[in-house]
Amino acid sequence: MSDNKKKVFLVDDDKMFLTMLSDQLEGLGKYTVSTFATGEECLDKLSANPDVIVLDYYLDSAVPGALNGMEILKRIKTTSPDLKVVMLSSQEHYGVALQTIAKGALYYVIKDNQAFGEIERLLEEIA
Repeated sequence: MSDNKKKVFLVDDDKMFLTMLSDQLEGLGKYTVSTFATGEECLDKLSANPDVIVLDYYLDSAVPGALNGMEILKRIKTTSPDLKVVMLSSQEHYGVALQTIAKGALYYVIKDNQAFGEIERLLEEIA
């Protein structure tokens, strides 16, 4: 049955958020989740062919100087243009959301108290 599960990559430098979201998605029984604290780690594993990547906008607290989410998004879209990416951030600025969509993200989710439900809903729709 696990062969029917969709592969989801979660990329976030907030370890607690990453663990909680991963646990929630794994608990649904529909997804195989891989987590990464940096975008560079995610890029190294793209050969695993995830169905969706949920990518944080800021990614420098785990490793200072790490590439940010926009740079990782650009690299993902260069190598895998059809890969579905959902951007995630605490940035509530409309311009940031538009910028990520313009660079190839399907959706932009604000990290707030509704983020887990929103991500779950989006994965149902696109994965």
